Amino acid sequence: MVIQWFPGHMAKATREVREKLKLVDIVFELVDARCPLSSHNMYLDEVVKDKKKIIIFNKIDLCDKKETAKWKKYFEENGYKAVYSDSKNSKNLNDIINSAREELSEKLERMIEKGIKPRAIRTMVIGVPNVGKSTFINKVINKNVANTANRPGVTKKQQWLKLNKNIELLDTPGILMPKFDNQEIGKKLSLVGSIKDDITPLDDVSLYLIDILKRHYLEKLNSVYKINVNHNTNNLTIMEEIAKKCYKLIDGDYDYDSTIKLLIQDFRTQKFGLITLDNFEEMLKNEN
Repeated sequence: MVIQWFPGHMAKATREVREKLKLVDIVFELVDARCPLSSHNMYLDEVVKDKKKIIIFNKIDLCDKKETAKWKKYFEENGYKAVYSDSKNSKNLNDIINSAREELSEKLERMIEKGIKPRAIRTMVIGVPNVGKSTFINKVINKNVANTANRPGVTKKQQWLKLNKNIELLDTPGILMPKFDNQEIGKKLSLVGSIKDDITPLDDVSLYLIDILKRHYLEKLNSVYKINVNHNTNNLTIMEEIAKKCYKLIDGDYDYDSTIKLLIQDFRTQKFGLITLDNFEEMLKNEN
């Protein structure tokens, strides 16, 4: 089954992003720090084009920081301004606002030289669903003005929100890529909740999670489920070992359905600790 989700409101939101770009000075793109490259919407890169942009690594409290640091450097080496954010706990928010001012300093200086009083900086906040845009905005503004929920597709329309006299934010609905050329990206976005579970082949996604854990976080996998597997153990065999430990046999068969849900839930609730799904060396090797 191919993972794909681009409902009508996303197509509409993309058109509105194009229309509103001329009104904004800078774009904030939030990516999930657990899969920075996979949640970076290159489709929106084409939409935003030459507009100044800051990549915000959100949910930094949930990721493998050493691994994610490699991705921050990667983005910076490719011409992006990149900053960390744990918007749930209001960390680094001032750094982000200051970075926006730095990026726009030349424009603001030109306005002052022309005798024009600088108006409030206008920024558009974009990203894939469930990356934390609304939580980020609420923390920046220090008010609950943007709808939040731990599921994709909550924000359905754009809305201007004022931080203070110096900065205004335009919240936008989460937008996915119209097509995933690499289905691994779809599986990672499913794991972090950017794609609805009811349209996702969760059996494939859970086996993919096992594969990532086996290759990069084997000790955590063995520890959480009290099993003893190695890098060469078949993924389905690992699934059976987990089912054997966690659930009784049903009519002589392993309870795969419960095991699939358990694996995904355990990842989302940080039972494995700090995990980054995008392995830097592995993904760059596959690109070349």
